[in-house]
Amino acid sequence: MALCIRLPLHGEVIEKLRAGDQVRLNGIIYAARDAAHKRLVEALDRGGKPPFEIEGQTIYYMGPSPARPGKVIGSAGPTTSGRMDAYAPRLMAIGLKGMIGKGARSQEVKDAMRRYKAVYFAAIGGAGALISKSIKKAEVIAYDDLGAEALRRLEVEDFPATVINDIYGGDLYEEGKAKYSITLKSPTRVLASRISPEAIISGIPASGMRTTSMISSASGASGTGSSSVAR
Repeated sequence: MALCIRLPLHGEVIEKLRAGDQVRLNGIIYAARDAAHKRLVEALDRGGKPPFEIEGQTIYYMGPSPARPGKVIGSAGPTTSGRMDAYAPRLMAIGLKGMIGKGARSQEVKDAMRRYKAVYFAAIGGAGALISKSIKKAEVIAYDDLGAEALRRLEVEDFPATVINDIYGGDLYEEGKAKYSITLKSPTRVLASRISPEAIISGIPASGMRTTSMISSASGASGTGSSSVAR
């Protein structure tokens, strides 16, 4: 059973999450790719303020396709998270608690997640049309000249994701590679199967998932609040 999380993220919620947990995110997330991240960090380095309060928030690494008439947003699949590795530690240092993308993170980013108590979720690549159905509202809040890469505020309901990296050093990708590694006849050689991160995520047996029914963070319209956990 997936964990239902009410955003924004706070300490008690984050402490309950483990690599491999399937989740459904509800509330506000922010969409930004590398161009928007570059501007965010440059503004911070100049002593400026970001366009939104970063404390406790989650950023989705995504740039949508144009929305069709009557639709909130176009295809909204994740982009490769490694493009944001140069900027993520800086944002975690000022309170960013969640990141959503696809693919593995650098060791520097994983170390920062443990240091600043943040988590990394993966969304399934190639499922942008399906993911877009969980996005109920979308608006550009900064950098509109970047087009698809502008900074967006998204309201989501039951946004599907999987915890890849937790605050304890858990790494689902590394665990998946170890699980599916093939030991050859020679005891000194181990060949890791070439499987994609998406395959690792989707290949987790249901019996291996935790069954906590809900993790929520009570929040108001401003996006702030204290955390609570319901079993």
